[in-house]
Amino acid sequence: MALADRYLTLGRDVHSGEVLARGGDPEAHSILQRTGFVPVVRLHETYHRLPVGLDEAEEKRLATRAVARLRAVGYGVDADDAFDTETREPHYLPLGSQVAHLAERIRDATTSDEVADVLTEVTASHDGVLIALGEVLAATAAFYQDLGQPPDPHTARRLQYLVEHRLGVLWADLAHMRNELADRHQDHPQRRACTAEIGPDEREASAVCGCPPPLAASPVAVPAALAPAGPRR
Repeated sequence: MALADRYLTLGRDVHSGEVLARGGDPEAHSILQRTGFVPVVRLHETYHRLPVGLDEAEEKRLATRAVARLRAVGYGVDADDAFDTETREPHYLPLGSQVAHLAERIRDATTSDEVADVLTEVTASHDGVLIALGEVLAATAAFYQDLGQPPDPHTARRLQYLVEHRLGVLWADLAHMRNELADRHQDHPQRRACTAEIGPDEREASAVCGCPPPLAASPVAVPAALAPAGPRR
């Protein structure tokens, strides 16, 4: 990630009057969104703005909090004086990071049983990740159903369709894979757990584990030196 992505500007736009945040990487964008900002995607840039309809006091509260949260995790923020603050908020891992940790466990897995255990967390029929996601979508559909605007019933039906026909297919496929892996009890042929033990036949005295070294990158062919040119006539 480029150093420039650790830097943001946050202030009131002189033309539109909106409170805008520009710059940052995906983590910074997540912090902004969790603080109430709305992403705006354009052809040549992506930035964030506060929602419409807020009074000035609420805009200041949210913008100041965003500055505090961003600086707490090491981002440089050039903020308007009205939003500048020395406050730093504690940073906690969001729920999405906990789910993403499941991917890390799969990347480290050496057996089918280990991957089956992770997929169980995703597909468990009572409280798995996908079941919980379905409940979120269904609850959102129920909220939209009687919200009062003409498009709202359509949005509710669309969410219900996703739960029943898209998320359900994903759950069924992953649950099948989980069950198939649970029956295999197979070691992955290209992965093995590191025992951190050195065998008696180890030639390198400085080795700290018995695992083979990583495969070296293919050497780049060096062009042969050009033969010296003969004397010019």
